[in-house]
Amino acid sequence: MPEIPESIAQHYHERTKYDPETIAAKSKQLDWEEQPVPFKEYKIGAYFDLKPYLKNTSQESEVDPDVSWWHRLSRLLLCSYGLTARVPTVDGSPLYLRSAPSAGGLYPAEVYLISRGTPHLPAGLYNYQSRTHSLVHFWDSQVWQGLQAASFWSPVLENTQLAIAITTVFFRSSWRYEDRAYRRIFLDTGHLLGNIELACALNDYRPHLIGGFADQAVNQLLYIDSEQEGAICLVALADLLDIDQNLPKFKTALPGTTTIDYPKISEGQLLKYLHKATQLESDTSGSDGWKIDEIEEQLEDKYNFPFCTKVSTVTPSIPWGFNMENLENTILKRRSTRSYTGASLSLGELLTLLDFTYQPQHYTDQGLDGAPDYFDLSLIETFIAVLAVNGLEEGCYYYAPKAQELRQIRFKSFRRELHYLCLGQELGRDAGVLLFHTADLKKAVGKYGDRVYRYLHMDAGHLGQRLNLAAIQLRLGVSGIAGFFDDRVNEVLGIPADEAVLYITTLGRPRS
Repeated sequence: MPEIPESIAQHYHERTKYDPETIAAKSKQLDWEEQPVPFKEYKIGAYFDLKPYLKNTSQESEVDPDVSWWHRLSRLLLCSYGLTARVPTVDGSPLYLRSAPSAGGLYPAEVYLISRGTPHLPAGLYNYQSRTHSLVHFWDSQVWQGLQAASFWSPVLENTQLAIAITTVFFRSSWRYEDRAYRRIFLDTGHLLGNIELACALNDYRPHLIGGFADQAVNQLLYIDSEQEGAICLVALADLLDIDQNLPKFKTALPGTTTIDYPKISEGQLLKYLHKATQLESDTSGSDGWKIDEIEEQLEDKYNFPFCTKVSTVTPSIPWGFNMENLENTILKRRSTRSYTGASLSLGELLTLLDFTYQPQHYTDQGLDGAPDYFDLSLIETFIAVLAVNGLEEGCYYYAPKAQELRQIRFKSFRRELHYLCLGQELGRDAGVLLFHTADLKKAVGKYGDRVYRYLHMDAGHLGQRLNLAAIQLRLGVSGIAGFFDDRVNEVLGIPADEAVLYITTLGRPRS
């Protein structure tokens, strides 16, 4: 039986792998004078200052619903993508850090708010200006019906009044990471989606993800130059204080086409080619395209190895405090760790990290969403390299979220190898745990076409952000790694060669 040609997503993934023998030749010298500015400016538009509504106005909110509405929206945007620190750099220019992590601090995402027209926010398009924590109203006409049409009439837009559109400015990331930036762009967006999910819960909203939409129609709706910037995710914001907006779950990911007939693509053009190839023009899923497949929701864990050591991960949940105030504080103080001590984690800490990341149903009593939106978690697998965890043998484990257990698949101490495959970063050597998100890319493309490459990385980033926040709350160090020798990961961990490695999260004791 002839081998099926690889799709453009598979081709891109293979071409953008880091390899020890070629990485030096492919690396380029950065021109720091060309580093893009991670903020968008508008010369015209009406500004809505959100800073006055960040104050604790609980008493005033009780008597003034207008203040309450603005307070909720202001906190939502700050916790999602707002500035949280100003760091001086060598040349004297400040580096602004945000609540959502971004590879290299490049922040390629732009956040737009789309209003159907409310008593507080006139209809039209808004850009979130994180540097000033404000909204700029740059288009003041009715656009909601155009958004619905571009989203193939997703049911989540029928009764909602606000939506977020997330775009990416490609050069902000490709300036440094070149073609491989496409991976990082969607991981970064996943971090942002993780924040949006939790920030909505803090402020009585429920986000409904829309991954299937007509790309060019949304780009035109937002008046962006699709050669420089592209829409990559939509989020309907259901206001839970309005009973008509308490919506059921709907499917978030629609299938796209699979491209196997493509020309020879030169270095530096892969990112743009893949992005165009993964765009949708129409909805091919039919009238039932938005309905959730209940059978698919009940899929079991993929790997169940006979005679392997199994460890239950059932554990008490993180207490996030009264009105989840500790969660908001954690989102705003989150930082990526730069170095670890090499000291051990406790087994209880590892289990708590997994519980918050993969078992959201354990947190409904604290006010969090027990079934938040992802695109398709059934495609994501989790492998854990244990280097130093008290009470757990070193080696590689498969995490089975349905069964809530760790299943050991390799007995080995491989600190040196992990250091190497993480491009020599000491984070990979000194961490107590490295967690790997992978996916069978061939199977995923078979289900959703090449557009699945977006879904996979956004879901991996979303899970990674929950890991980030749980680790910070436990006073552990955490840092994501998107640069690694891809094929060496499979070899070292002993996982199947057809598992494409999407993301690595390192966890350990931070150096003070």
